[in-house]
Parts: sequence; C-alpha cells; structure tokens
Amino acid sequence: MHDQKISAGFQAARKITKKFAKTFYLASLFLPKEKKYASYAVYAICRLSDEAVDNPASLGKIGNLQELELKISRAYTENHISDPLLAAFSQTVNNYKIPKEYFDNLIQGMRMDLEIKRYRDFPSLYEYCYRVAGVVGLIMLKIFGYKDSRAEGFAIKLGVAMQLTNILRDINEDLGRGRIYLPEDEMAGFNISQQQLSAGQVDEKLRDFFRFQINRCRKFYSDSLEGIKLIDSPLCRFVVLCMKEVYSGILRKIEKNNYDVFTERARVNKLEKAGIILKIALGRKYL
Repeated sequence: MHDQKISAGFQAARKITKKFAKTFYLASLFLPKEKKYASYAVYAICRLSDEAVDNPASLGKIGNLQELELKISRAYTENHISDPLLAAFSQTVNNYKIPKEYFDNLIQGMRMDLEIKRYRDFPSLYEYCYRVAGVVGLIMLKIFGYKDSRAEGFAIKLGVAMQLTNILRDINEDLGRGRIYLPEDEMAGFNISQQQLSAGQVDEKLRDFFRFQINRCRKFYSDSLEGIKLIDSPLCRFVVLCMKEVYSGILRKIEKNNYDVFTERARVNKLEKAGIILKIALGRKYL
C-alpha cells in the first residue's frame, strides 16, 4: 500500500509537470526514470508555491503559503504521510538529501511576491531571483548528481538566467498583477516609466533598455555553461543544456518581435524545441 501511494504521488506529479512545464517535461523524457520522477515531485511542489501566490484560494495568499510551509516541513519530519504527492516529495528529498533550506528560500521568495511590487536595483532583484529560481537550480543539481562543489554556483547562475528570461517574457502579465520585476534605477537610467510599460509603448529607448536586460541574461547563461560539464550523468547534462538553449530561444524571440512583449508573448513552439533538442543531440556537446 505504501509503495502504491508513493507511485500514485509520482504519477500526479508527472501530470502537473506535463500540464504546466511543457518545456521541462519534453526535455525530462531523456532522464533516467528515477531522476525523472524525482524531478516531477520537486516541480509539483514548486508549482504549488507559485499557485499559492498567484491564485488566492479560501485561505488567502499568506494562508496558502503557510499551509505549503507546513506540508514541506512534514515531508522532512514525518514517516507516514497520507497525501500521495507529499509522500512522493518526501521520498525524493530524503533519497537525494536535498537541504530543507532550499525550500525555505523558495517560500521566502514567494513571500516577496506578496510584499514587494517593485525592485529598486539589480542586487535586490537578484535576491528574489536567487530565492525563486537559483535554489531550484541547486535542488535539481542534487537530483542530477555532481562531485565538484563549483557546480553549485553555476546551477544558481542558470536558475537566475531563466528567471530573468521569464521576467522579460511576462512583463505584461506581471503588470496585470501589479508587479514590475525590473530594477527601478535602470528604468530611470533609460527614461522608462511605469506608465509607458502599462501603455505598452515600444520606442527606441525601450528597445535599448531591453537590449541591456537581454545582454545581462545572456551573460548569466554563458557563465553557467561551465557548470553543465560538472554534472555526473551525460543524460542529465543533455537535459540541462536543452533547457538552457530553449530558454535562450525566448530571448531571440523577443528580439525577433522587435522587443514588443506587450502584444505578442515570446514563445518557442514545439517544432522549434524539437529542433533545438535534435541539434544538441547531434552535436553531442557536453555529453
């Protein structure tokens, strides 16, 4: 019965991942089975943290986060967990020795979403990106396996790069939630106002601003490359490289759309994703 419950939890996590993380789900098909399902269990919990902040339920946003905190604590401290998804998550964090502090940081990042609507400069934005995405890189690294501790710093860089990419892609959506994840001092430096963003006015100064943001993103991606070589498993290295390249493709789409992130959401379609994966497989770089 115990094994059936955990198996059901992993299957539930797989469905959540397939629905909400299409890029990762596609890439994950290449992972060894145990690591694949461990990744799904972690993603499902990360997804719950997102949902807790973006979709208020009966408990309210703060209550949702507090409930999630309690669930994660139970996963680390209790042996008999009735919830199948939480049982699968518990097995994962214990098998792969994933520090609870990573999830504590993740929850702190989600709490920032509730308390902070603007970021005065890049260091304060980086702190947010580290908590909601850099630590996810560290969590996945635990699952994928590594021996050289330098891999941790590179995993953080890749997580931050992907979060910065999400921020640029989702500006319009975030504005609708009353949030702007762009450094205020940099907006001022390029003479970009909140009113201009809200109006969706794309002019040359906004394009210059986006070029600056994209260049920084690409520096994080570039800096993270060295760490992919430090992951033990060739298949895991392959999956991480696929994720990196697909997310980098979002930046190219923003450029192709002439930096208009307001009327058209930058996305890499299925065929393009397949092409990226095939190119990496044929190139066998880092494999």
